[in-house]
Amino acid sequence: MARERLQKVIASAGVASRRECEELILTGVVRVNGRVVDSLPAFVDPQTDAISVDGKRLKPPQRVYFALNKPKGVICTNRDPEGRKVAVDLVRCPQRIFCIGRLDADTTGLIVLTNDAELANHLTHPRYKVPKTYIATVKGRLDAEAVQRLKRGIWLAEGKTGKATVKVLKAGNQESSVEITISQGLNRQVRRMLANVGVPVKSLKRTSIGKLKLQDLAVGRYRPLTKAEVAALQAAPTATQTQSGRARTKPPGSNGRRRDGRKTDAS
Repeated sequence: MARERLQKVIASAGVASRRECEELILTGVVRVNGRVVDSLPAFVDPQTDAISVDGKRLKPPQRVYFALNKPKGVICTNRDPEGRKVAVDLVRCPQRIFCIGRLDADTTGLIVLTNDAELANHLTHPRYKVPKTYIATVKGRLDAEAVQRLKRGIWLAEGKTGKATVKVLKAGNQESSVEITISQGLNRQVRRMLANVGVPVKSLKRTSIGKLKLQDLAVGRYRPLTKAEVAALQAAPTATQTQSGRARTKPPGSNGRRRDGRKTDAS
């Protein structure tokens, strides 16, 4: 289970500020599983450890999960020094939540928000190749050769991308649309892959994460996930089942470095 700093867990329960919670710990009024904890750092599992302050037991935090159809221009951090609108502001929730992964400001579509750090790690860690599907409108025609290149993998600065599932939805000389499913999280990966085959992205929308679908959720709206949807996200495939999706090392002579893709923007 995910372990967190003790003072953070106590502060999240509304006992006091994080600094004040540190002082409470050092004064010896905090117990974890019946034992006094009076030094830092200290780590606990808020879901399974019994934590008490001055003899009063804290309740485990309620885990919450939301699907949001992120509008264009909204960013996926909890705050922005430039004053742009952030995704968490669109979801009314008393708990402190955050986005799992990111979509860049110009990309719309499905994003999951939660306070469950364990699920966030499960969905963003590179060893779990959770498939994510996007629909892109691109400039120009996506021909058969380009489709095959996308399916086989594209050489980017970090290495060769894993295999993708690609379906052309509309083919035109001036504009085309394509559905692409990837299992990595390299920075702006879909845009870079499509630009690499000569069709720059005009618009991009994420429509699914694993088995979770955007469906008819309106832009800017959100909804809580069902228990079945949460369970499906938690059941991401293991590394041994998905090794073929990992970016391969760059060819000889390349100076690019591999990145693990964790918590980056694949859009």
